[in-house]
Amino acid sequence: MLVLHDYPLSTVDHAGFRRFIHALQPLFKLHTRNTIRNDIIDRYNKEKKKAQEYMMLVQSRIAVTTDMWTADHQKKGHMAVTAHFIDESWNLRSILMRFIYVPAPHNKEVIAEQLHEALVDWNINEKLMTVTFDNCTTNDKAIELIVDMIGKKKLLCEGNMVHMCCCCHILNLVVKDGLDVMKPAIDNFRESVAYWIATPKRWEKFEEMAKFKKVKITRRLKLDCKTRWNSTFIMLDIALPYRAVFERAKHVDKQYVYLPNDKEWEFATDVVDRLRLFYEITELFSGTDYVTANIYFPKICEIKMKMRQWATSSNPIIKEMTEQMNTKFDKYWNDIQGLMGIATLLDPRYKKHMLVACFAMLHGVEPSSYECTEKVDGIVATLHALLEEYEVEEDAYQPTEVNILSATEAAAIMNIFHDIVAQQRPTISKLQGEIEQYLTDALLPYVEKFNVLDWWKVAGTRYPTLRKVARDVFAIPVTTVASESAFSTSGRIINKHRSRLTSHMLEVLMCSQDWLRNKLKGEQIMHYLYIFYYFLRCSYLSIRCRCS
Repeated sequence: MLVLHDYPLSTVDHAGFRRFIHALQPLFKLHTRNTIRNDIIDRYNKEKKKAQEYMMLVQSRIAVTTDMWTADHQKKGHMAVTAHFIDESWNLRSILMRFIYVPAPHNKEVIAEQLHEALVDWNINEKLMTVTFDNCTTNDKAIELIVDMIGKKKLLCEGNMVHMCCCCHILNLVVKDGLDVMKPAIDNFRESVAYWIATPKRWEKFEEMAKFKKVKITRRLKLDCKTRWNSTFIMLDIALPYRAVFERAKHVDKQYVYLPNDKEWEFATDVVDRLRLFYEITELFSGTDYVTANIYFPKICEIKMKMRQWATSSNPIIKEMTEQMNTKFDKYWNDIQGLMGIATLLDPRYKKHMLVACFAMLHGVEPSSYECTEKVDGIVATLHALLEEYEVEEDAYQPTEVNILSATEAAAIMNIFHDIVAQQRPTISKLQGEIEQYLTDALLPYVEKFNVLDWWKVAGTRYPTLRKVARDVFAIPVTTVASESAFSTSGRIINKHRSRLTSHMLEVLMCSQDWLRNKLKGEQIMHYLYIFYYFLRCSYLSIRCRCS
């Protein structure tokens, strides 16, 4: 309970809590805070050992996300490292491996060393698929160091595909550049919101003015965070319906001097409508319970298509905003990362057809153009190369089997020969035939709600090696949200009342909480399955009774 809900460890010393426990069971001996701390650490060590043993048995490659965060009260940097993979039942899984205190300075050497240590500690350094980082030069250099530490031969394509940039972070950079154009207008909205939510008295006055203007308050005004465009979007989206109230406030309260003018209101309305697409796609990419790699490319191209339409606007400010956003967009997404193109290719609803459509939209050319054909062929060639590497991994195991068999009696040499022939893996040409067969098979009818893992789990058995590639590629998250979510409780974990927590104890609490939530999620699913089974059983018995 203490771990799961971020309660202070001192809860067990509170008189009211002790009386409550005594009322439930007088014979129960409630331990002290120090004993509880030791119990939590012991449980963490046992659960970590189990989790590490489980990760060693995972046959697929592991995708990793990581994010840095600095505690406000302790002024210490921490790194969350989360592993993502698809288990044997083809369920998307994630585990918070480490919540590490990272000493300053947070340069490339320190970040690389801490991350590599976490990978080695969990025995996944040799089966690493990708690392998803926020986009910055330090992280780019850290990836290069990690590749050198692990060794290029132990990574796919010699580590050329190991680095994934956080999509939401890039979207944040793109939109921020666009919003800089309307900074004066946003500042007026920001100051207006800050003024009316500053005190309870002002907010009550705002509500009274809303009643006078017959405007229903459906959402409370919310101040944004200047570094996060989505919070600015939410602030504007909430404030726009209350325009009449703000205009009334200008006449009622002479101290309120931040009212946006008519052009700024109209411009803000236009911008919010345009940025809603960015907001919805960011929300979609931020999901952690479903595959996001296969939708990455089409959604990014959808954004590009919309921006191309905005560039034709008659409003010069909108055109300038779009130009700024296009510049940043082309810097990061002129060429989509290879693995994300492969993820689109491995979606049976899309295959090469979606890649052609996306490249045509991305580069503003005809689908039949040479440029589109060349880009699509490049991604197919990358998939061919990737498939060969998976085969090389399997072939590496063959010499051991041959050595063991060669120790048998000489009279059995022909039996050994036949066994080797029977167990021989498919040739490269046969493996490449898997890709050609998959690409020539008919597309699945498009449905928006589609579980790509279920399809590869069942129908994908026709392409055994390609299926292994799909399993690893679809485990890759396109954002660092899974690791960043570890900081969502930061205000409660290290507030001014809990700032004495040691770095080790903080890691124990954060990781234990993640493992407990995963465990409870599994138990909840089993609980629902049991209820469903019980319902079916009762229905069956009821039907039998009526029939008899």
